[in-house]
Amino acid sequence: MKLLKAVPVALISALMLTGCGSSSNDAPLEVVTPPPPPTPIEFANLRVIHVSPDAPLVDVFAGTTAVASMQDVNYQVASGFLELEAGDYTFRVEAETPGGNAEVLSVPATLSDDTVYNVLAVGDVANLEALLVTSPKGPIADGNIRVQIVHGAPDAPTVDVYVTAPNTALADEQPLATLSFKDFTGSVEVPGADYQIRIAAAGTTNVVFDSGTLALAAGADLFITATQNVATGDSPVALLVADGTASSVILDINTQANVRAIHGIADAPAVDVLAVVPDADDILLFDGAPFKGVTDYIAVAGGDYVLDVVADADNSIVAINDAMISLTNGMRYTALANNILSLADLDLIEDNRRPLATAAQVRIFHASQATGAVDIYVTADGEIADVTPNFVGVEYMTDMLAETGYVQLAPGSYFVTVTGTGSKAAAIATGELVLSAAGIYTAIAVDGDNIDAGPQLILADDFVATANVE
Repeated sequence: MKLLKAVPVALISALMLTGCGSSSNDAPLEVVTPPPPPTPIEFANLRVIHVSPDAPLVDVFAGTTAVASMQDVNYQVASGFLELEAGDYTFRVEAETPGGNAEVLSVPATLSDDTVYNVLAVGDVANLEALLVTSPKGPIADGNIRVQIVHGAPDAPTVDVYVTAPNTALADEQPLATLSFKDFTGSVEVPGADYQIRIAAAGTTNVVFDSGTLALAAGADLFITATQNVATGDSPVALLVADGTASSVILDINTQANVRAIHGIADAPAVDVLAVVPDADDILLFDGAPFKGVTDYIAVAGGDYVLDVVADADNSIVAINDAMISLTNGMRYTALANNILSLADLDLIEDNRRPLATAAQVRIFHASQATGAVDIYVTADGEIADVTPNFVGVEYMTDMLAETGYVQLAPGSYFVTVTGTGSKAAAIATGELVLSAAGIYTAIAVDGDNIDAGPQLILADDFVATANVE
């Protein structure tokens, strides 16, 4: 009997692998080490705030790249937060002018992930600069709001800022801060509640801005800039409040609306404009406005009004009866009576009175019911034979008057020519009009003084008194 010799376990294993199709040429197995996790990308929050009172719309660029959410930024507007990867940037601000975009600011900045960056364009255009205000990121304590305040009104003096419970006597309070132009507070947390923000000349309790009661809900993170007031009212400032998503403007609580009247009905006599008050005497708003007359603005409380336009010589003769208008505090309006006396109409027009240091602003209305569609030319010499009109086929409309809107022009001399659509024969020719930077100019085409006369212009606002209108 033969005895079997023991076979090593390792040999048996090798034979088994060979029997399964292994080859002696197979490479040994390698142990692969996984790569380390990527370093998290860190982001900073950036917000751009336009508080230059006479500057036009601006566009913001990171290097040469336009920042999509920061194009056409208007005065008293703050962008929402933009998340940018932490690092070094050069931000450029370009102003939109009649000659094209012009770079007005360049702001180098190193952004870190633990910081909120607020870039403010401050000062008037002649003294424009960037103000960088930073604050730390972080949660707000339960039940609190976080507030930071900046003095961004170039014409306002040093002020004391009070943030109090509503109707608290300032003599019993200490100001939250005393700020000069471009000064700012740190971030302050206070409980969410009703507050009143008042601004007084430094060292006094002479209030120049009063917010009235503001309900500030817990959790709000507010960046508040005192800006130059360009709305109606006597207060030199208005508050721009940004919350990281949007922004809004708070006007002084005493701010009212401004309204004026323009008489554009050729066959109507001088008129009065009355506000109809139920169960009371009518209120005389405008007295004896003649045809082509432009009244001064008057201040009235915002709200809904019913207006009558009546003959100045005999108020029982009603040209326009029960015209409904709605006015908003802080806004300026023109009530323009137009058409013919038997079909008289009243159009309420919103006016813009914010001057731009970079341009003249011109607006033209078609309010001549006897004139068909027109073309409007704005030229440097009055020659239109080989010129395409700036506005084509502008028609008289009864529901809402056709207008050009505010057109920005470089300062200089211009001629406005109005023709019938498709014609080169002038129905209205202004002669030379000298337009200045920061000027606001309004022209209204109305019927002639008699049935055989052609249309004529009413000139308003900053048009020069010596303009030769034919």
